[in-house]
Amino acid sequence: MKKVFLFTAISFTMFSFSGCSGNQDSGKTKKKLTIDNYKKVKIGSQTWMTENLDVSKFRNGESIPKAASTEEWIAAGKKRKPVWCYYENDSKNGSNYGKLYNYYALIDSRGLAPEGWRIPKAKDWKNLEAKLGENPGEKMKSNSGWESDGNGTNESQFTGRPGGYRGNDGKFYFKGQNGYWWILSESNAKNVVCRNLNYKYNFLINLTATKETGFSVRCLKD
Repeated sequence: MKKVFLFTAISFTMFSFSGCSGNQDSGKTKKKLTIDNYKKVKIGSQTWMTENLDVSKFRNGESIPKAASTEEWIAAGKKRKPVWCYYENDSKNGSNYGKLYNYYALIDSRGLAPEGWRIPKAKDWKNLEAKLGENPGEKMKSNSGWESDGNGTNESQFTGRPGGYRGNDGKFYFKGQNGYWWILSESNAKNVVCRNLNYKYNFLINLTATKETGFSVRCLKD
């Protein structure tokens, strides 16, 4: 039987990640957001957003399709079309976790990252990890919201939250236990490398997932 979600741990070495988010965006017309509209923190030479991305429009102003139903999410993946959703299709989850995007939203030529920001690559995460040193996951996890005493210290001020993910089967998994973030890096034609924080561990995990999966996005200042 065909697996609906490929999600393979390829290493348990320490990584650093972070979160990003816009102050955005309910689909209503708002003034154009600039880099200064977003919460951010500087760590070393890098400046990261401190919340998960929460935009419903590409950088050029065109709308990113929303996929609320299971059927819409699966269909978009099969067609390799960009989509977003809230966890469990509940907008209340957006205030804590931002939106979940499939990988096709990241690589769309219209630009997912807001003006002044970009999607981080693997080397950006490695640089962040090196700067944070020992136990980067503990330093990046928020100090509340993680199940089973899995909270971090948030020493880095990234406020990494356990927003879970949406599988390419359209189902939702692991809110409260795991946070997952895309990076702009393909491991092969079908799968992509991502970063994971887990409530049990104080390090970052390196994983692969199918492009039809829905993960959070963090942005790095250009």
